[in-house]
Amino acid sequence: MSKLIEPETERLRLRQWRSEDRAPFAELNADPEVMKYFPSTLDRTTSDSMADRCQSLIAERGWGLWAVALKATGQFIGYVGLHIPAYELPFSPCVEIGWRLAKDFWGQGYATEAAKRALQVGFEQLELPEIVAFTTITNQRSRAVMERLGMILSPDYFDHPALAKDHPLLQHCLYRISAKS
Repeated sequence: MSKLIEPETERLRLRQWRSEDRAPFAELNADPEVMKYFPSTLDRTTSDSMADRCQSLIAERGWGLWAVALKATGQFIGYVGLHIPAYELPFSPCVEIGWRLAKDFWGQGYATEAAKRALQVGFEQLELPEIVAFTTITNQRSRAVMERLGMILSPDYFDHPALAKDHPLLQHCLYRISAKS
């Protein structure tokens, strides 16, 4: 077990998962708008399993896809953090940055604020040379966050290995940022 890293920003806490996060996490994973660029919404069992996996990886490594809570209220709003993808990708091995917030918290700069802090942890504490992000090519909201983070679009588009060849979300774009950026 590694030393637990729980970064903060001006408005947010990136922290280890708690049992009370499960219900609001399941709610956002069941929202078709939140999950528009994922293969499907998640049922409660699958959502809880994902939260358990995130919690376990943070306990093991000290970092991962952190639960995000508002400092002012303690309210859980989603997750942001760093992750080693389970799938073999054309650019593996890698560490990716990712986020998923409840719709009520979109458009307020939370994803960018938390992701900037996660990048700082990745480069300064974990000493990663590069962090990547990827999404389906039509996900303009996430791509805009990637660009606000200073990530650079790679010309290397790829088919996500977990999706069927005829899936509408198959083609993904890749963004990169290096510690030297």
